[in-house]
Amino acid sequence: MTVTIYHNPRCSNSRACLALIREAGVEPRIVEYLKTPLTRAELAALAKKTGLTPRELVRSKEAVFAELDLAEADDDTLLDAISAHPVLLNRPIVVADKGAALCRPPERVKALIAG
Repeated sequence: MTVTIYHNPRCSNSRACLALIREAGVEPRIVEYLKTPLTRAELAALAKKTGLTPRELVRSKEAVFAELDLAEADDDTLLDAISAHPVLLNRPIVVADKGAALCRPPERVKALIAG
C-alpha cells in the first residue's frame, strides 16, 4: 500500500493522522509541505484527487488569509496563494491507493488505509 501524507508536525490533527497510519502498519511517505511547498500544479492535482475545491483546501483562519484579502478570491487566486504561502494549506491530506482526503478529523484516514 502506498500512502502519502501532507503533514505539519506542529498540527495535532496531522500528528494524530500520522499515528493512525503507522498503527495500521503502514509507513507513509511524509511531505512536510511547509519545508517543501507544493507547486500550483501539484496543489491543483491534489484538489482534483481529493474532490475538494481550492476554497476547501485553504485555511481561512490563518492571518495571511486576511492579509491577502482572500475571502472573495477565485480558485486560481487561492491556488496561487497556497503555493506562495504553504501555511494556508489545510491538513492533513492523505493520498492512498483507495483515494485521497482531507483527514479532519484524523479518523477519516481509516477509510483510506483499511484492509
